[in-house]
Amino acid sequence: MPVAAETAPPKESPNNSRQVAIVGGGPTGMALALALKLHGVAAEVFEARERAAVRRDARVLALSDGARQILEWLGVWSRLSATPIETIHISQRGGFGRSCLRAAELDMRALGWVLAAGELIAALDAAVSAAGIVYRENTRVGAAPPCVPGTPLARREAESRVCRDRGQVTAEFPLTAFAEGAVEPGAGQMRDYGQHAVLCTVTLAESHHNVAFERFTSEGPVALLPYGERYAVVLTCADTVAAEVAALDEAAFLALLQRRFGSRQRFIAASPRVAYPLGLRYRPNPVGARQVWLGNAAQTLHPVAGQGFNLALRDVWELAQQVGAAADPGAPQVLAAYARGRRADRRGAIGFTDLLIDGFASDFAPLRQVRGAGLLALDLLPPLRAFVAKRMIYGARAWP
Repeated sequence: MPVAAETAPPKESPNNSRQVAIVGGGPTGMALALALKLHGVAAEVFEARERAAVRRDARVLALSDGARQILEWLGVWSRLSATPIETIHISQRGGFGRSCLRAAELDMRALGWVLAAGELIAALDAAVSAAGIVYRENTRVGAAPPCVPGTPLARREAESRVCRDRGQVTAEFPLTAFAEGAVEPGAGQMRDYGQHAVLCTVTLAESHHNVAFERFTSEGPVALLPYGERYAVVLTCADTVAAEVAALDEAAFLALLQRRFGSRQRFIAASPRVAYPLGLRYRPNPVGARQVWLGNAAQTLHPVAGQGFNLALRDVWELAQQVGAAADPGAPQVLAAYARGRRADRRGAIGFTDLLIDGFASDFAPLRQVRGAGLLALDLLPPLRAFVAKRMIYGARAWP
C-alpha cells in the first residue's frame, strides 16, 4: 500500500535516486537510515513530530552486548556513556532456586549496557545529520491518494509514493519501511497482560556492583538495572493498582519496592514514577507489497528480559543486509528473504517473553517448585547458562 504525508513544502526537490522511505524518525528509524547508508543505500526519514521532541525520551534502555556491536558498526557507540551489566541475578519470591548469568563466564566485558534513551537518540541524530541523510520533521504519513492519471500500471506497482499536499510535491520510493509506532488493531496479534510497568530510578545504600536483577513475584516481575550509581526500576503491577502505586509518596513506594524485591539491596530514595500499560502486539508477517515493518511497528513486547529495542536493532541489521545486496530494495524476493531471516529470532523473542509472564505468574506451590528446579538447573549447568545468555544477547542466530 502506498503512503502519503502532509507537511510544509520540502526544502529540496525529491531525487529519484532515493531508494527507501523510512516512516518514523525515532531510534529505530535513524539506526536504519545509518545502516542503509553504510550499505550504499540512500534513504529519507519522515517523522510526524518535531525533531527536537524525538530527543525528549525519558526511558532508560537495557541494551544487549549484541546491540552494542551494532551501534559500534553504526559509529555511535563511542559517543555514549552506558553502565555495564556484568551479572544478571534471576530469582523468584517465595520459592527456592536462583541463577546468575555472568559476563566473565562468557569471556565478555558485559552482558549488556544501560543508558538513557535520550542520550542514544541524540547520538543517532547527530550521526544522521553528519551523514547528510534527509530528515523531514512534522511529516505525517498515512494512506496515499490515487496515482497521477496516466502513470503506467507497472510503474505504480513498482513504487511507493510519499505525497505532500502543500507544493504538490511527490517523491517515489521502491520501498517504504515503517520503523516506529505500534502494531495497529486488526494488523496483527494482540494480547493484553492486564499489567502496567511502573518506572523510576532508585538510590542505593550500597554499590550495585554492576549486577542486574530479575525478580519474579506473584504480582509481576521486578527488574533492577544498574544505571550510573543508581538502579533503573521496572516494577510490574496489575492494571487496577498501577495509578495508585505510581502516585505513592516516596517512603510508601520504597517500602512497597523493598517488600516486592527482598533484602539483597536496600533502597533509600526514589525518583517520581511513571506507568504505562503492558501488552503483546506483533505482525505475523512483517512485510507487504513494497513495505516492511520493523521495531515496535512490527512487534511490541513485555519488558521482561529486555528484548524490545535489542530485537529492533537486529531487525535493522538484517534489513540493511538484504536491501544492501539488492538492485531493487522493494522486490518481493528481497522482502521475503528478510522475513525468513527474521522469523526464528522474532518468534523466539516473542515466545520467550510470553512464556516468562505465564510461567511465573502463578503462585501455585507445585509450579513454584518446578520453576525453582529450572532455575537451579540453569545455575548448575554452565552450557545451559551460556546458551540462554547468548540467545538473549545475540538472538536466535547468536550473531555475530
